[in-house]
Amino acid sequence: MHWVGTWATTPDPMEGVALAGQTLRMITRISIGGDCLRVRISNAYGDRDLVIGAARLGLRDAGASVAPDSNRALTFNGSASTTIPAGALAVSDPVTLDAPPLSDLAVSVYLPGDLPERFRLTGHSNAHQSNYISRPGDFTAEPALPVQQDTEAFLFVSGVDVLAPREVGGIVAFGDSLTEGNLSELDANHRWPDQLARRFAARQGARQLGVVNQGIGGNRLLHDRRGDNGLRRFDRDVLAQPGVTHVIVLIGINDLRNSHADPAEEVTASEMIAGLHQLVERAHSSGLKIFGGTLIPWEHETFRGGFYTPSAKQRGRRSTPGFATAAPSTR
Repeated sequence: MHWVGTWATTPDPMEGVALAGQTLRMITRISIGGDCLRVRISNAYGDRDLVIGAARLGLRDAGASVAPDSNRALTFNGSASTTIPAGALAVSDPVTLDAPPLSDLAVSVYLPGDLPERFRLTGHSNAHQSNYISRPGDFTAEPALPVQQDTEAFLFVSGVDVLAPREVGGIVAFGDSLTEGNLSELDANHRWPDQLARRFAARQGARQLGVVNQGIGGNRLLHDRRGDNGLRRFDRDVLAQPGVTHVIVLIGINDLRNSHADPAEEVTASEMIAGLHQLVERAHSSGLKIFGGTLIPWEHETFRGGFYTPSAKQRGRRSTPGFATAAPSTR
């Protein structure tokens, strides 16, 4: 048996969010199921220690409610509370919970301290998932959370893992808004990694593969803009994912678009190929199979138009061999 990621979201610094002694209830749609799970909580961008007063994991009933008798207390090294240093990650102890594939889990986290905006909360802003923040107090054990406000962001909760047989593998979907699911319908789980998870779950008698989404809207391969650039975050968001065996990369459109028109961030086809080649080398060095997604056209985009140029299109077409130029691998 080994741990495999069944759900994840990419840590990113949050802006405009402040908390004061409240309980978070984050709703996660898992890919593969199991009866032994653990939760990951990230303080990757915090500027000081993050105190977790209590945490629980249960099956979501509806909205912000947890199904009766499913709300398991989480511990960290046997303690009900923990402190996560700035920039660090905490992984809970395992809990027993029968979680079917494609089910919704509710992760409840009580934060006893005040977290002002300057704390730099860690989360993921464009989640397209209704999550919940309570009024002040520890309500992690309450089936019905007293909701003070909704949020479409994930806060601090960055992953859920399941204990699975050794033959079960994991796929990381790594990219930008196309992977993150920008403009996806709220709470519909219509992102392409969600659909991929459904297709794997529907296969009878085939190998199980967990699917986790590590896309950030606006993310780029070579330069920081929204989130750390792809080359920088690849180790954390791909290689460090529990049980990962495969990675699907779909990134580069935002490098070519250069929507902020920064001359210092204009990229060439050679630079893009070199960056993609680095991802291939690092994936193969860790024994992973890596697949490159085709960069899609953006000449007639309606979301944020005006960034298409014929020269950028040509650079994109010449970047396609970035995966093919990597050394062959049988892994």
